[in-house]
This record gives sequence, structure tokens and C-alpha cells, in this order.
Amino acid sequence: MRTQLSLLFVLLASWAWSQTNYPLIPKPNYVEFHDGFFTVKETLIISAPMDMDAEAEPLMKEIRLRKKALYVTNKAGIVEDAIIVQIEPKLAPEAYEIQINPKVIFLKAADYTGVQYGFQTLTQLLINVPKDQLQFPCGIIQDAPKFKWRGMHLDVSRHFFPKEAIFKYIDYLAAYKYNTFHWHLTDDQGWRIEIKKYPKLTEVGAWRNGSMVGHYNDQKFDAERYGGYYTEVDIRDVVDYARIRHITIVPEIEMPGHARAALAAYPQYSCTGGPFEVAQEWGVLEDVFCPKEETFTFLQDVLTEVMNLFPGQFIHIGGDECPKTRWKACPNCQKRMKENNLKDEHELQSYFIQRIEKFVNAKGKKIIGWDEILEGGLAPNAAVMSWRGTEGGIAAAKQKHQVVMTPGSHCYFDHYQGEPKNEPLAIGGYTPLEKVYSYQPIPTELNADEAQYILGAQANVWTEYIPTFEQVEYMIFPRMTALAEVLWGTANANDYSNYFNRVTQHFKEWETKKINFSKAVFEITTEVMPNPGGENGVLYVLKSNQNQANIHYTVDGSQPTAQSPTFSNTLTLKQSQTVKAAYFEETTQKSALSEQAFTIHKATSCMVNLQNQPDKRYSAGGSFALVNGVKGDTQKFGRDWLGFWEKDMVALIDLGKKQSITHLNVGTLESPSSWIYFPNEIVFEVSTDGIKFETIQTFSQSDIQQAKGNVDWKGKKVKAQFVKVTAKNKGKIQDGMPGAGNGSWLFVDEIIVE
Repeated sequence: MRTQLSLLFVLLASWAWSQTNYPLIPKPNYVEFHDGFFTVKETLIISAPMDMDAEAEPLMKEIRLRKKALYVTNKAGIVEDAIIVQIEPKLAPEAYEIQINPKVIFLKAADYTGVQYGFQTLTQLLINVPKDQLQFPCGIIQDAPKFKWRGMHLDVSRHFFPKEAIFKYIDYLAAYKYNTFHWHLTDDQGWRIEIKKYPKLTEVGAWRNGSMVGHYNDQKFDAERYGGYYTEVDIRDVVDYARIRHITIVPEIEMPGHARAALAAYPQYSCTGGPFEVAQEWGVLEDVFCPKEETFTFLQDVLTEVMNLFPGQFIHIGGDECPKTRWKACPNCQKRMKENNLKDEHELQSYFIQRIEKFVNAKGKKIIGWDEILEGGLAPNAAVMSWRGTEGGIAAAKQKHQVVMTPGSHCYFDHYQGEPKNEPLAIGGYTPLEKVYSYQPIPTELNADEAQYILGAQANVWTEYIPTFEQVEYMIFPRMTALAEVLWGTANANDYSNYFNRVTQHFKEWETKKINFSKAVFEITTEVMPNPGGENGVLYVLKSNQNQANIHYTVDGSQPTAQSPTFSNTLTLKQSQTVKAAYFEETTQKSALSEQAFTIHKATSCMVNLQNQPDKRYSAGGSFALVNGVKGDTQKFGRDWLGFWEKDMVALIDLGKKQSITHLNVGTLESPSSWIYFPNEIVFEVSTDGIKFETIQTFSQSDIQQAKGNVDWKGKKVKAQFVKVTAKNKGKIQDGMPGAGNGSWLFVDEIIVE
């Protein structure tokens, strides 16, 4: 009886594993596995109405790695030991169905794209299957994507990657059922596409005489000539390579801003006439295209060649981060504004975009641009990419314009995905895998009619800090798999562990294929919570996606070992100390070290009332983030800091009772390349009743700069129950600074009261 029960348990366990643990990403809409397997023998027949070699390539490549002598053939008619492909027009576009039995695999799809997706799913069913057991589980899979635009972007202007690397990138997209590749080909730092009519664009514009070294804030440069470009033949090769993998390429030709590389080659299309050099620095530069007739002729010529190379519907024209400094001082620009009754330079930009759109539309194409193209009035048929949060996408959808969501909060894969000290240098921000997986592309502010204008979303990979293709791989893997499932429509943020168990099964496959991927998901993650029952302490929680019982920690400054205390529930911290922790298996440390310093002070866990709420993109922890004992990490402005867009920060802290105060401190952040600037002024005030306040210190902009944003007041003892800290937003960014002409971010963190 015991043997029979054991056998039953094994069978049930095997069935349960087959139901949930096949590493299919994106997760299909419907999966039902049965007993039995289809086993690949020495000959595998693909029976299809037409040649399916391109669509079947990933599966055939995987099978041939396992069976060196495999013979694959195409035969018409129903046969055994075959994959039978059938085109079924009744299915939705890109949809497919798979039926597997011991003798045959049926693959039905509405189109060849669906056929490819079916073959990709079959390929994933082989992940972690032993090499000598080349078989597919019997069952049924029914699947179709939710969103029409499932995209990945790659910037090749800041750093250039050869054609062969772009082929790899397209393969990665195809493997996870993306259908759009946004190829960012031009910017201030390099022009990467050959234009026959204007050869200097690549002769001059594709090369710079040095590059930034380290972070933008360091302002350091090398003197090495750097560049590269794609010939017309290269472009055609890449377009064709993507086409047979059912991926549409959307080229981006930046205008009217981000034009320095083009102006270095042809300075006559600027406002000043130059001369210019291809930019070595990152960020936003003031020299932009001048909206005069000869410039429009030039850009139309360029776009004509581009449109002849790319058969897709959309041409991306940028439209973002265009300073108006040169236009304000340019007689040609001011004359054009007067002639066309344009009230300001924002309307001039709208005029510029509409001129380009009219030309592109006449060629049978549509333009898409970053959400700045909304400013001054949206071009009639333009689509919008919403990157500065969701507001631009919401506004465009309400105006019945098509939208692709790509907010920096969830979709910027140039942000850190783990602890910065364990990661390659990045621009900043903090976008871990779980955050990507939690993304919802359709904003709740839209009703059902408006939501239909959300085409989908994409991740952006800006390469200022990504000099090699191996690092590109590191930044997209595994995050691109999470977004793939979000866009397929089957992600469930409430069941992240299910996705995590599936994606980690891909890791061995990536290692075998020598794909450089991040293992930050194995790091210990942390959460700080208020300790309302204690005296100015906090509760600290350590988490692992693996076995919680294997987390060991110290609070005395020493390095944790397998003999250190084991984390069980929460740590209550009532004094300033540093918690160090790591994940161990037996005596071996398996995770990077997690290290967090806490400064426990009189305001820790106290009530904080904010006059203005932080932007929802940077509001993690709410007002508690200002008094949680954790000072903001300057590299992680996506996690530790509260971000205020075009607003002041006014925080009123209730200490609970009247106390003696001798020290106040607040931290602010500056990262100009992300439009984050120190405040113009910081004011400390105290009160005994919360009504009448006394100002004890005002810090000017120069004071804040000198203190590097971390300002201190130490003085004669004062009695107070309430502390008010005001940090005044810089406001409109001045000419000559990154983001000039736009509003600015104010980032604030820990307010210390002692």
C-alpha cells in the first residue's frame, strides 16, 4: 500500500510540474498538458502549405543541437512523426494553437507570424529537457497577444554596435514574441545611417573625437576617435533579417533637436551657421535644426531615403528635448513665427513637426514622436511615445491619437536593476525585474473608448553608459522577458513567483548560448516599514526569491557568514547601525552582499504631512521615505527618493511631543542629464503648536551647491514639536543646461532631526 501511495504521489507531482513549470514566456493564454509525449525520431517532417523554414528556424536549430543526424523535410498531407502546419484564417492576427499527441503536432495559425510564435513556444518546451530525451509533452496551447505594439528600442548613436550585433538583438526579440524594433539611428553623438545624397552625414557625422568617461556629473572625457555607421546595404540586410522574423523596424531620425552630428556635417541647417563638432558629451545640447526652407528640403531628402529603406508604417522623428535658445535669437525663426502667427517657440516646434508629418503622410507613412510633440499642438495624424511618465500618453489618447507607452519608471532598461555597487555604471534610477513585471500599459485614467488608442508599450535602451553589446545583453536580460509577458497580456503581478520560477529556468539556456545576463534577481531585497509602537525605530524586512531561511545577517559591522544569525521575520532597529546580509547555501555565499546603513533620529517613523504630493513615478514609501532612517543613494533615484515634478517640497513633521532640537539635515539630489536639479532654496522652520513657526535657517542656491545638496543646521537648542522643511523647486531649466526650457525635478530624501 505504501508503495502504491508513493507511486501515486510521484505521478501527481509529475502532473503538477507539467501544468505549471514549463518555462513558457510569455505565458500562453491557455495551456492544458496531458499524459504522454511526442518524441522526435531520426526524421522530423514539417507538413505545411508553403515553405516554413524561416518560421521553424529556432526550433530546428535547437533540435539539431541535440540530434546531429536529424533529417528535416517538407511534405504535404497528414503524416506521423510530423509537425502539421495549417493556416486558419478564422483565428485572430498573430494567434496560434498547438495540439500535441504522441504521433503528431498540429500547429494552426492565422498568419505566418502566428506560425513563428507557435514554433517559438515549441522551442521553449525543450528548455531543461535532457539532451537525450527530445520530446514534447502532449497537450493543448491556445494563444494570442493582447497588444499590437510589443517593442524594444536600441540607441546606436551614443555607442555603435555592428550589424551582426543587431542581428542578435532581433533574434532576442523574436524569441520572446516582440514584433517591433525601434532603432535609434541619429543623435548629437553620432549619425549612424548612410544617406547617399548627403555623404558628409557619415563621413563627418558618424565620428566624434572623444567620449564621456564615467558619469555625466564627473565631466571627464577621453580623446579617442569613436564612431561607425550602417551602409545602405547593411540597413537592407537588417530590415530583411527582421522581416523574416516578423519584426517591424521603426527607424528614428531625430529632429528638430539632438541634431549636433548632422549639423557638424552640414552647419548651414542650423541657426548660427556653426562650425560644430559631433558631441562628445551626453545630455541635451542647444544647437538644433533651424526651421527654414532649406532645412526642410534637407530633412525631406533624408526621410525619402529612409522611407525607401524601411517598409514599416511608422517613421520616428524624435521631437524631444529641443531647447529653444537658438530659435529665440534667430531672425529666420522669429520671421517664420510672425508669418505663421505662432505665439511662441513651442508653437514653432509644432509647426516644424506638422511640416514633416505632412511630407511623411504624402509618402504613405505615419510619424511617431516622443511626448514633447504634444507641446504647441499635436500634428493631426501623429502617434505619441509617452516617456515622461503616463501624462503624455493619456493626453494623446484623449485626443484620439495612437500611443505607445514607454515611461521611465518601468520601461527604461538603462536604469539599475540591482544594487548599484554590484552593477555596471548606469545613468541612475532603479528598475528591478519585479517592477517591470508589475507594469500596466493602459492608464486607469482612460475609459474604454480612449484605451483603444494605446497600441502597447516598449522598453528603451539608451547607451550613454552601455559601451559594448555584452552590456546591452546584461541590461535587457532578464527584464525584456518580463515586459514581453506584460505586453502579451498574461502577466499577473500578484503571482510574481510563478513568473520568477519560469524565467530562472531560462538562465541555464542563456549561459549555454553565452548570453550575458543579470543575476540581480538573486540579490536580497529589502523593505523598510514604520515602527508605530516603538520609539523612533523602523522595521526592516529582508527578502529572497529563494529560501528565506538561508538569509544570514549582522548588525555589528562584520561580514555575514553561514554562522551569522538567520533572518526570520522582521528586524526592529531602534539605533543607528548598518545591517549586512547575504544568501547562503550551506557554507557558500550565493548572493551579493546587501548592506544598508540606518540613521535613527528623533523624526524616524514620525507622521509627515506633505503640502504637495510627489510624482507617482517617484513616490515609493510615500512621506515615510523622508523619515525612514535611510539616506538616499545618489545612484538610485528611482527607489530611495521622493521626486517632485515642477513642485516644491513642503514637509511638516510631527515629533509627537515637544522636544529639544540642535540639528536638522535634509538631502537633495542633482543629476542634470535626468533634469534633476538642486532646489533654489531650503528653509528650516520649527513650531511648538503647528500654527506659529519660527525660521531657524534659510539656505540659498549657492549654499546648497556648496553642500552638494546635503544641508545642515546645527545651532542653539530650540524646543519644538513640529518641524517644517521647505525645498523650492528650481522651476524652468535655464538655457545651456540639460532640459533647457522644460520644468525640472526636485528630489528629496531623509530629513534628520536630532
